[in-house]
This record gives sequence, C-alpha cells and structure tokens, in this order.
Amino acid sequence: MTFRLYNTLLDVTAILAFVLVAYFVMYSQRVGESTLMILPDSFKQLNTIFLSLIIEAIPFVLIGVLIAGCIQIFVTEEHVKRWIPENKYRAIMMGCLVGAVFPACECGIVPIVRRLVAKGVPLHAGIGFLLTGPLINPIVILSTFMAFGNDIRMAGLRMGVGFIAALLISLFISSFFRSNQLKHTVSGLYGSENTSTGDVSFMDKLKGMCVHSIDEFFDMGKYLIIGAFVAAFVQTYVQAQLLFLFGEGMMGATGVMMGLAFFLSLCSEADAFIGASFSSLFPPTAVLAFLIYGPMIDLKNTIMLLSVFKSKFVFILLLTITVVVFVCTITISLVGR
Repeated sequence: MTFRLYNTLLDVTAILAFVLVAYFVMYSQRVGESTLMILPDSFKQLNTIFLSLIIEAIPFVLIGVLIAGCIQIFVTEEHVKRWIPENKYRAIMMGCLVGAVFPACECGIVPIVRRLVAKGVPLHAGIGFLLTGPLINPIVILSTFMAFGNDIRMAGLRMGVGFIAALLISLFISSFFRSNQLKHTVSGLYGSENTSTGDVSFMDKLKGMCVHSIDEFFDMGKYLIIGAFVAAFVQTYVQAQLLFLFGEGMMGATGVMMGLAFFLSLCSEADAFIGASFSSLFPPTAVLAFLIYGPMIDLKNTIMLLSVFKSKFVFILLLTITVVVFVCTITISLVGR
C-alpha cells in the first residue's frame, strides 16, 4: 500500500511538472522569455545538461522496456530453467557472454535485468549481463576503436579487462547473495496475471506486451529523470577542480577518472570520445578505468538500480564494482610495465 501511494505521488508530481512546462512553452511565451533573461547562466547550463542526458537515454530506455515486455509475456519460468545452466560458474559465464553481444545502454538494461531476475534468472547471471551489456557490446567497442584513432589496443583492453572485472564481480555477488534481491515482485507491480501461459492468442499477447512495456517505461522513467537531474546538478555546481586535487600519481589519477565517470553519467556508446579527450591529461590506465567504470555504474544508473533492488545490495554492488575495477586497471598497468 505504501509503495503504491509513493508511486502515485511520483506520478502526480511528474504530471504537474509536465503541465507547468507545457503552459509556459505553449501559452506564455512572453513570460518564458522574460524569465530566461533573469535566470542565472548556471541554471541554463543545468537545464542543458539535464535535457541532453534525458534525450540521450530515452531511446535506449524505450528499447529496454520493449524487450522487458517481450520477456514478461513470451518468456516463461520453464524457458529460463531450460536455458540457464544450473552450475553457478557456467551461468555467470553465460550471462557475461550474452551481455557482451547485446547492444544496450546502462539505463535501458536495468528494466531488462529486472524482468529476467523476476522470471527466475539467477542474480549472479543477471549481474553479469547488467555489467557487460553496456560495456563491451559491439557498438561500444567500435566507438572506442574510432575514438582512439583506430587504435585496437584501448578497445581490446576495455573489452578484456572489462569482461574479467564483470566475471569477478558476479562471482563475488554469487557468494554473498542467494535471493534475487528485488524490492518487490514484478507481478506485484502491475498485476499477477501471466499472459505467457494458457490458451492466449498472439494478438492478446502482443497487447499484453505493450501494456507491460508502457508500465515499465513510466515506472523506470521517473527514476531516470531524477537521476539525470542529480547528475546535471553535480556537473553544474560541483567544481571539477575538487576531483583533480586527488589526481596525483597513478592511483590518484585512476580514482579521479572513475569519479568523473560516475558523476558525468555518460552514455556508454559515446563515452569513449570523452575519455579520449582526457588522454593528454591522464595516463592510459586512468582513461581505461574511466571507460570501464562508467558503463558498469554511474549516478543515474545507481538511482534506477535503487528503485529495483534492495538498497543494501545496490551499495554493496557499487562498492564491489569500484574496488574490482580499480584493482584490475592498476594491475594491468603494473603488468604492462
């Protein structure tokens, strides 16, 4: 009951905000222009960053919720039992491999993982898919190759080190968490019906898929907006120089770049071009950490994960990703000397 009331309040707030914006845009152009003249430049910058994050993420979230709707309707628990190996290590490997060939953004992959885990996919396999999907899919590797002047080395390191890190993180999660760690069952969100079983026509299944996708979009969209706004606020009002104070030495530079990856919340399909721009300021190890850490976890993605999984699990996952990525990139640097 409390969860439904909380969701209702969020929905009402979002509708009121939309109506207010529509009013100023459509019926009060003079008021809008005069308001823009008195607004500080920092607020305009925050608005620009916020809108760019939303516009960048929305297409991938739409793809994600459509896939999640297909999983909800057309994939049954029996399918999951047949496809996912019972052996923990094979299941983790399978999750990481499927993610590696599955083009997805870190925002769009959250609803997919929620549906998979709710359908019975082991949490460790779902986490492997969550980590590798936005990080080493073909589109990301190609963009990395192009961003670094057609240099295969950085793209290969991102793919190899990222895959190893995802395996280690999934293994750690499998050792400490047995249950799915979802805050609530997906069926409890939108009703307990299961249109994937029984004598149901294809058109009814298609309609059910659309209904579930729409519900998923509005459910995840609230947290995407909140996460994008927080990320835009941090980028606007938190001075980047504060991070660079800790950038002395290899470890400090790596930590700084991981912090930038978290707070910038860039889309994994485009972050390689931003990472390449830091090549003259930071060593390759720090840039590699930036490229691996950001797609695995960032600010807006963390907020979306908190809406799906239990808070304790999300914070442990965040800490695990941070430690593993830091150790892996530093180790590769030491081995490569």
